[in-house]
Amino acid sequence: MNDTLFSQMPTLQSMRSQLAIRTRGDKFIWGIVILLALISVLVVYSATSSLAYKTNKGNHEVYLFKQLAFMLIGLVVIYFLHRFNYTMFSRLASIFFLTAIPLLVYTLFFGRSVNDGSRWVKVPIINLTIQTSDYARLALFMYISRVMSKKQEVIKDFKKGFLPVITPVAIICILIMPANLSTALLTGATSLLLMFIGRVSIKHLLLVVLVASIPLGILVSAAVLTHKKAKDNEVVAPPPPEERSKGLMVRAATWIKRVQDFIYAKNDDVPFQVQQSNIAISNGGILVGLGPGNSRQRNFLPHCDSDFIFAIIIEEYGLLGGAFIMFIYLVFLFRGIRTFRKCPYAFGAFLAMALSFTLVIQALANMAVSVNIVPVTGVTLPLVSMGGSSFLFTCMSIGIILSVARNVEVMEGKIEPESVLQPPVNDNQQVGEENAINKPQAAMAGGVPF
Repeated sequence: MNDTLFSQMPTLQSMRSQLAIRTRGDKFIWGIVILLALISVLVVYSATSSLAYKTNKGNHEVYLFKQLAFMLIGLVVIYFLHRFNYTMFSRLASIFFLTAIPLLVYTLFFGRSVNDGSRWVKVPIINLTIQTSDYARLALFMYISRVMSKKQEVIKDFKKGFLPVITPVAIICILIMPANLSTALLTGATSLLLMFIGRVSIKHLLLVVLVASIPLGILVSAAVLTHKKAKDNEVVAPPPPEERSKGLMVRAATWIKRVQDFIYAKNDDVPFQVQQSNIAISNGGILVGLGPGNSRQRNFLPHCDSDFIFAIIIEEYGLLGGAFIMFIYLVFLFRGIRTFRKCPYAFGAFLAMALSFTLVIQALANMAVSVNIVPVTGVTLPLVSMGGSSFLFTCMSIGIILSVARNVEVMEGKIEPESVLQPPVNDNQQVGEENAINKPQAAMAGGVPF
């Protein structure tokens, strides 16, 4: 057996070159993913210490290894998806969308109830509980990106262009709404932004906003009127647990209560989790905070490892640390916009923009809840909150964005086409259906100036 010469062993430079070859796409997005994943491990390990004492007899390494496992699986998912040609997702978009509808219906009636709403289903084989709205959002953005890319020539027409785009959005949002109003609103807002970028008529978008504002106006009005009628500041309370399976009226009572708490609650009437989140933020101060692992409110703040993890970040790293997290997400959005502008084909451009928007909007919504700018919702901080199905679907979205960015680099000639799971499509090699979708016109996504 021949021994290997020391000079023939791989150097750090060669390993770095191999890593660069294997991880194509936007290097800034790769860096953001790695950075947020590392931050997530630190913050989740700190935030789950009190939970570990309650559920695992103080063994909080369980949650550390769980988060590390989700992080590694998520990175594998990102790497695997970024190696695909993104045009494949156009062909699968209809299948994903059509399976999302019955899945949401099943969840609505037979799903696992969390916080008064049926949001979760358990996958039998892998025994993983997933939030079906995450899958439905991903399927929806794939589908409407496909539809808009094919309807660009008639996108201003109400029947031929607008209705085929808005109908799937309305279906998914209506099915998500009973169990998770905040996710439905975020999904609808992201879809409207994407339609605006996709040259949908402004008057049609304003019509959607007007129609959507009617039930929201009714909700706010109900909150105001019932609060005024209540005596001794006694507001509408959510029903007891044994009555929480009676349908939409139960969820409406919860929504009204949250709106009332946001508008009227003061001092001791403020919801417990909002009080503890405010205390955590005040503990953090402006600059350095209490330091990594020194959070006090993790012992009192509910969902401090998921919905309110941003408050723990501020407590341990100060407002400066919170601002840095926000800056990272804004950089991610900027790189997503850059990918959108450089992609010459409509489907890839729309898909990258939709997924970038939904992740950043979700992050901003989570931060807004933590600092009490908006009523309490149940959205997590992407890539930072403790791992679960939401973490994996976020990784899937990022993998698809990187797939678009990678193929943009191939088309620009920055990297050579390589043997991948599906070869990238170039100008002389259109694949069946994409020939109709990807028409690079000045009026389409590749040429729309920001």
